[in-house]
Amino acid sequence: QVQLVESGGGLVQTGDSLRLSCAASGRTFSSYGMGWFRQAPGKAREFVLGISRSGISTTSADSVKGRFTVSRDNAKNTVYLQMNSLKPEDTAVYYCAATSGYGLGRLTGSYKFWGQGTQVTVSS
Repeated sequence: QVQLVESGGGLVQTGDSLRLSCAASGRTFSSYGMGWFRQAPGKAREFVLGISRSGISTTSADSVKGRFTVSRDNAKNTVYLQMNSLKPEDTAVYYCAATSGYGLGRLTGSYKFWGQGTQVTVSS
């Protein structure tokens, strides 16, 4: 069992940067692959970025490639989402999720544990 709490969301302007954090409870954080997803109003939840248990491997959606990066600090039980060059279409609730699998899955069903989400709004 792991509990996830996201933070760092807010209202920013086009072109700004923002870093989201996801703090995990428990002593086995390093045994979970982690993912970031987002959900805009009226749309399905979509994959953004994934990171393996060790943090060595990552994968990203084409829509954020070159702008967003994911990292993790297993000593701090935290995974980060660095978002640069934000666009209005990045506006969504952002969720972190954990899987006992490798962690590079892009399907919501691959992840067992979810945070409550944090709102990111990008104004034009």
